[in-house]
Amino acid sequence: MNHEVIVTCALTGAGDTTRRSPHVPVSPAQIAESAIEAAHAGAAVVHIHVREPETGAPSRDVALYREAVRLVKESGVDVVVNLTAGMGGDLVIDAEDPLKPVDGTDLVNAHDRLPHVEELLPDICTLDCGSLNFGEGNQLYVSTPDMLRTGAKRIQELGVKPELEIFDTGNLWFATKMVEEGLIDPPPLFQLCMGIPYGAPPDPGLLQAMVHLLPEGAQWASFAIGRDQMPWVAQSVLLGGHVRVGLEDNLYLARGVKATNGQLVERAVDIVQKLGADIASPDRAREILGLKERVNA
Repeated sequence: MNHEVIVTCALTGAGDTTRRSPHVPVSPAQIAESAIEAAHAGAAVVHIHVREPETGAPSRDVALYREAVRLVKESGVDVVVNLTAGMGGDLVIDAEDPLKPVDGTDLVNAHDRLPHVEELLPDICTLDCGSLNFGEGNQLYVSTPDMLRTGAKRIQELGVKPELEIFDTGNLWFATKMVEEGLIDPPPLFQLCMGIPYGAPPDPGLLQAMVHLLPEGAQWASFAIGRDQMPWVAQSVLLGGHVRVGLEDNLYLARGVKATNGQLVERAVDIVQKLGADIASPDRAREILGLKERVNA
């Protein structure tokens, strides 16, 4: 069991959720406000995607990241900033002409997924460690071994901690290989992502097996989506990990009750404390994860 737990709040994600809940933040100001709310509720880390303010569509616009991060930092609230670097991997194909990408495709190379990380130098950025059939239809997420090695090397050069996003066991195999190759500085940080169709299903036995495959000295967290989110808080803590909650992964506090990010963090904190564990502060999270100190950060 983990007795000192880092809570991450994934604020908005890139899914089609804005029309399903009024609490999903869209503009940089809303995202920053939600980050501050989550931090006050006990989150040591906030995981940030950005969206086009007019449409709610997912975005890679550096200016939107810049504004959201600025507002969080200027609020004076202490929180570890984790920016997604997973955008730019979406490929939607025409089933009759598979070499022809169609609407919804946003596929760029490894370096072009990182300009906001290069400019803003967050504490953490994500690295999605493999390709995946993403749900039904003809959408795929593409992140090849060569792309991942290129991205990992650049993130290492920037001094940013990569959070290795693991969607299936093969992702874990390759991420561990990058650790062995010296592309990931110690301690490596893994996020075990469960329940995303069609990656690893939210099965406690599978989570335990994946934890046993982690390299020695790794820090890790896990989450599951939808109604499995809160049970997974307990699963992660009992197996020795940290936790992630937030509107990226789940919109509900209870059946029919739409949640805010702050409420989801409060619920997670309550579960962790009732298990007898402590909630790590942002400073303690920095120590545990081995984050680099930044001048004027």
